[in-house]
Amino acid sequence: MDNSKLKHPKAVLPFGEDGPISASVILNALPHPVLFLDTDMKIKSLNQEAETFFQSSLAVLKNRDLQSLLPFGSPVMDLVQRALDKNVPVFEYRVLLGLPGRVGERRIDVNVVPINEDTKGIVLMFLEQTMSEKLDRQLTHRGAARTVTGLAAMLAHEIKNPLFGIRGAAQLLETTADENDRTLTRLICDETDRIVRLVDRMEVFSDERPVERAPVNIHVVFERVKSILKSSFGKDIKVLEYYDPSIPFVYANHDQLIQVFLNLVKNAAEALVNVENPTITLRSAYRPGIRLSLPGSKEPMSLPLEFCVEDNGHGIPDDLMPNLFDPFITTKTNGTGLGLALVAKIIRDHGGVIDCESRKGNTSFRILMPAYKETKD
Repeated sequence: MDNSKLKHPKAVLPFGEDGPISASVILNALPHPVLFLDTDMKIKSLNQEAETFFQSSLAVLKNRDLQSLLPFGSPVMDLVQRALDKNVPVFEYRVLLGLPGRVGERRIDVNVVPINEDTKGIVLMFLEQTMSEKLDRQLTHRGAARTVTGLAAMLAHEIKNPLFGIRGAAQLLETTADENDRTLTRLICDETDRIVRLVDRMEVFSDERPVERAPVNIHVVFERVKSILKSSFGKDIKVLEYYDPSIPFVYANHDQLIQVFLNLVKNAAEALVNVENPTITLRSAYRPGIRLSLPGSKEPMSLPLEFCVEDNGHGIPDDLMPNLFDPFITTKTNGTGLGLALVAKIIRDHGGVIDCESRKGNTSFRILMPAYKETKD
């Protein structure tokens, strides 16, 4: 038999009860934007996720040049051209992608695969950061938090006691000092007090007692945080609320949740200085399909409750994002860098995860937590 005459069989779509499943059904089920381009880089088809990604419909985008959807000099064009020229799949990770008419950029993975069937062309797929990557980042945060736990215990024992002695000596000197020297003794007292406050905040990390939890209505927590915002540090900030009325109670500590969201809202308010139409958005959603395999747990955990705090501020610098929840990471001149580390610890102690996505004009902190389950007697 002449093997040169053999042809590879064409792929057959799986059968359902009523016949073959259409390719469009399969493509629309994918959670990533997928486009099919011809060899001239014109769009011939795309799935629903791509319509959402580009904020436009297939009817509008069909037969348009890919270049018209991307900024000038976009690395995506080079990747597609390389795949066409060499007729090989091209994969590029963490590509910085901006879209015309949008504020800011996002990092995505880009997959480009040539198609050499009867209809030649290119399949282009964008993949944003996966939840597994975010969980890996959570492990890094946890390791850093454990470091602070040990450091806090050491500081409490080795530093606070000498500081009290230094402060006491400065107060004694102040009673016999002239006015110029009193300025220096007050400075010593103020600085020792500041260091003690910092150590006190760090001691929170060494508290490994089980969290006292109960069913909590997250919307009550949001309303409390909103009232504090409006009455103090965010009077001129617009607050938008997108709440899921069907969301069940979260299994959490009420006071600690207030501490978490108050911290996130205060950070958001500080990011809105000198921003036109400053806005903070609070969101809640019930997503029962979310299950995550977390280290230390034998079975995947259900984290169906999603809470978000968003702002339209200046964004977080890219170089801070990988270590955002680590202790002592801050953009504030007088900040300690412990606020977000404490937020991450509280969420971790509740069995949840937190992540952040940020670009200029949109920063979003997303928290996934377990729901309260009634126990039957």
